[in-house]
Amino acid sequence: MTDYGIRDFAISPLLRIVSLVVFASTLFSRAVDPIIPKIAADIGVDVKTAALLSTAFTLPYAIMQPALGTVGDFFGKTRLMNVSLTVVALTTLVCAFAHDLTLLIVMRVVAGMLAGGIFPVGIAIVGDLVPVERRQVAIGRVLAVGLTGNLIGATLSGFIGDLLGWRAVFLSLGGLGLIVAIIAFFAFRGMRVGGAKPFNLAAVVAGFAGIFADPRAKVCFGSVFFEAIIIHGMFPYVALLLLASGQTHSSYAGIVIAAFGLGGILFSLSLPFLVVHMTERHMMLVGALFACIAFVLISLNMVWYIEAGVFLLFGVGFYMLHNCIQVHVTDLTQTARGTALSLHSASFYFGQAIGPIFYGYAFEHLGVARAPLIGAVVILIIGLVCARYLRHRRQGVTLAEGA
Repeated sequence: MTDYGIRDFAISPLLRIVSLVVFASTLFSRAVDPIIPKIAADIGVDVKTAALLSTAFTLPYAIMQPALGTVGDFFGKTRLMNVSLTVVALTTLVCAFAHDLTLLIVMRVVAGMLAGGIFPVGIAIVGDLVPVERRQVAIGRVLAVGLTGNLIGATLSGFIGDLLGWRAVFLSLGGLGLIVAIIAFFAFRGMRVGGAKPFNLAAVVAGFAGIFADPRAKVCFGSVFFEAIIIHGMFPYVALLLLASGQTHSSYAGIVIAAFGLGGILFSLSLPFLVVHMTERHMMLVGALFACIAFVLISLNMVWYIEAGVFLLFGVGFYMLHNCIQVHVTDLTQTARGTALSLHSASFYFGQAIGPIFYGYAFEHLGVARAPLIGAVVILIIGLVCARYLRHRRQGVTLAEGA
């Protein structure tokens, strides 16, 4: 019986530590979104301005990705993950003591510059360790860990924000991240996978050229760019949308956002079943359809507990499509996988940086209902394009052809 990468994941001490670092880092990912109205009220800015804290993190994240991928390939992937988590944790602790938007933005920019050295590099390590025919489920396991971090981070942020204030959110998550960074420092010592090698400029150039020589690269990077704009660009406005319907608690926004992550976890847990009973093409199409339906339901602006159910479906659909794209990215190159994953992540986070700006304009000029309907059309197009053009080319790979 095929284990689809589960055995590789379970027996590797390196992957377990990588997962711990990924978990700690993803606690930060959506933690700011539920408390944006509280930050805005406390420091005296409007909510739309405070929502730019998301862009302050995601834009430098995207800009730094190509460099971080190369650093990981030569400096050492595990070393880069450890340094990056330490910086993210320290800047988060500083945010807890900020009294103006400028310091918050500066710290979020610094965190964003280094945060890209964690999750994408972790996926690259999975690509190094696990054969491509078992890689989808192995990536799904790390993804599930990261999504659990998203879920817990968003939920805790909402509840801590209501009980203790937004500063306590930064203080608690930053402290936990620093503890994990110290644990990882000692755990990574002596592990050779993802280690350093001499820098070679010609190899760097060849790595980039090799990635873009594969026609799938344009489809992968372009798809996740638009995914991020229309899906993740909405998250900073979840609390604002709930406010418009009379729901003032940060915890409600946290639950709704966390439901998206829970949908991704459910998808990850179902992957061993799905890879046996569905082709990759069908997975991409079904995922896009689920996300499309969720967009239509979001446009109805329902009460928070129904929105949570909608975001659960949203998460299942998004990650069903996104995971398939990730597998293809790990297959674009065998020699510069860190660089390939960093370019993938850069495209995704450029989209996330643009997303809040897009939705700020769209909600103001088109209204709450029409903006999500645009997202519904875009995600369907993405699913159709990916299903048409993403195919594994090497012999013996069964992911695209079905089990």
